[in-house]
Amino acid sequence: MSCPICGKPVEQAWRPFCSKRCADLDLARWLGGGYRISSGEDEAESLPDQEDGGKRDES
Repeated sequence: MSCPICGKPVEQAWRPFCSKRCADLDLARWLGGGYRISSGEDEAESLPDQEDGGKRDES
């Protein structure tokens, strides 16, 4: 098994990573939004309108 970040052999203490550095890099990617799953929707459709301050006319 190899580290998903750098490809080096995995160390049991940091499994599935090879080191604390790679484990920290992975955590930073999660916290920074680097790992995302596409919803399939167009981004423009999912964001509120900028012109009306995000309020939609529901009548």
